[in-house]
Amino acid sequence: MSGYVPAQPVPRRRRVGPAAVSGMAGAVLFVAAFTAQGWMDPGYSWTGMFVSELSLGPRGWVQILNFLLTGALMLIFGRGLGTHFSTGPASLAGPLVVQCMGSCLMASGPFTTDPSSLSGQPTTHGLLHGIFGALFFTLAPVCCFVFHRRFRGEPAWRPLAGWTLTAGVLLSLGIVMLKISQQPGTGLFAIMAWIFAVAFRLRTSSAHHGGGGT
Repeated sequence: MSGYVPAQPVPRRRRVGPAAVSGMAGAVLFVAAFTAQGWMDPGYSWTGMFVSELSLGPRGWVQILNFLLTGALMLIFGRGLGTHFSTGPASLAGPLVVQCMGSCLMASGPFTTDPSSLSGQPTTHGLLHGIFGALFFTLAPVCCFVFHRRFRGEPAWRPLAGWTLTAGVLLSLGIVMLKISQQPGTGLFAIMAWIFAVAFRLRTSSAHHGGGGT
């Protein structure tokens, strides 16, 4: 049975729709850009190097721009989530966490990482990149757990509740494994897939003018 999504005023729906598209575009852009760049770079290792290391070298500007654009699109997406979920659980914390994640991505761009093979004292920009990256990956599972609380209570969003909880658990485990192994994981794919799914559902809700959802 379809869940009911309360109707929103037209100006609000007009803001939510583009914000949802921004979320979908940001997720696709980020994964597509670093995947293509990794394939084109013969010196890049998917198992031994981090995505951030694509910012190094002659084509590093592509990944730097990728961080900046994706972060900006996540900021827009977060504002759209705040407009849609204007009251109730996660109405404040959820959109705020998404926007903080976007800000971390944007800050990670100009402050390029150090090579993973670097031994000794890290550079200032490498240290800052590591701080913003750590904040992003710490906030990612928090974001999932916050929105799970909201999704499980709304019929229209309940289909995403289980996946949201699973994503939060997997991302948390990924952080632990990263700390232990110091090797790249699949956390970026997981969080971007979740962002795309939520943005797609938000776009569907907006396209139906706040009517019934599936």
